[in-house]
Amino acid sequence: MLLGDGGVAWRAASVRLGRSCGDTVRLVGHPAEAAASFRAEVRDWLDRHVGPYRVDLTADSASLVFADVSDSAYVDRGKAWQRLLHDAGWAGLGWPVEHGGRGASMAERVIWAQESAAAGAPPGINLLAEGIVGPTLMAHGDEQQQRRYLPPMLTGEEIWCQLFSEPDAGSDIAAVRTTAVRDGDGWRVDGHKTWTSAAHYADFGVLLARTDWDAPKHRGSTYFVVDLHAPGVTTRPLRQMTGGAAFNEVLLDGVPVPDPARVGDVGEGWSVARTTLWHERLNLGLGLTRVGGGVGRVLDRFAASPMASDPVVRQTAAQLWIESRCLGYLGERALAALAEGGAPGPEGSVAKLASARVSRRCDELLDASRGAGATVWDDDTLVQLWIPATSIAGGTDEVLRSVLAERVLGLPRSWPSDGDVPFRDVAH
Repeated sequence: MLLGDGGVAWRAASVRLGRSCGDTVRLVGHPAEAAASFRAEVRDWLDRHVGPYRVDLTADSASLVFADVSDSAYVDRGKAWQRLLHDAGWAGLGWPVEHGGRGASMAERVIWAQESAAAGAPPGINLLAEGIVGPTLMAHGDEQQQRRYLPPMLTGEEIWCQLFSEPDAGSDIAAVRTTAVRDGDGWRVDGHKTWTSAAHYADFGVLLARTDWDAPKHRGSTYFVVDLHAPGVTTRPLRQMTGGAAFNEVLLDGVPVPDPARVGDVGEGWSVARTTLWHERLNLGLGLTRVGGGVGRVLDRFAASPMASDPVVRQTAAQLWIESRCLGYLGERALAALAEGGAPGPEGSVAKLASARVSRRCDELLDASRGAGATVWDDDTLVQLWIPATSIAGGTDEVLRSVLAERVLGLPRSWPSDGDVPFRDVAH
């Protein structure tokens, strides 16, 4: 059927794939009637409220997910939308009720992502806080930190970013060289972070910094919350090939950080950071963070193109369909583990790796469907320029393969290893 003549079969296939890439995940452990009822509730609310906030991710922003440095209207609209979500009980969808959330299942979060994308709702202005930082603070933060930081995340009053990657510690985040030293009752931070999404409009960031140079790299860092309005913080936007600037480098020059802003014990930052990374990869892998476009949309474009009858291009389309189904099954496994009370683990890395592969296959099919028109800017160009980032965001493909090799397949670490060497003796 997939290799049949014309575009009819492809249109049917894209309908089965659903309304967005996220639809490849079925609702494990979620009764069909309950899922249908929840989807109807979500769709009805979005239909009644998205109107003035609707965005076209292929045209409205050169950055797709995070606001461009020059697009203050995007930020204002995002904050207004977040307040509306909060007031209606849709903010913090998967957060526990005691932390102000809705207590929704992962399956319901997938439904929300699908319907939001289909309705043209704006991406969450605080998606890093809701999907990554908040769950980390719930797992590792103390009660005072949770009371202080969680509520403003859901209302959109305070926007968050993630200060992990550095010029010499991107793929190997445990090798951070940004330093935090004791200063009276607090800390003083010096260093350089880069590729920080949303830092130019964020109020706070979670920071991984070196606090012990004599310990091995995984045991000598500490996790902090940093006020980005504090003295010594400089944010410089980085221009990307989409034409936008949503990433930044952040310079930290003697930035004061009070000790109550430390999350977890001194020297245990890597353990806390792993929780952040697990949630990031799970969100990306299951399509809970929208990056524009979708498999169904790409197949529709192909089915309507003159290349729908080309046997070679049809093979590319078939491969995309197959790989998107595989991603769906991976999502089912991850959802099943979480439904049984498990914490995000290697399944998130597998799903994120697979989703990046599906994105690249979408890029290939869009190019093939457009033919010579691929050289001309149109509604698909922005998405295609963004797609290479999917192999980097949330961990590069190479790092994720290493994670899976070691933690799933049980293969030995690469040799030589610097994991047991005092960090000051590691070659940089």
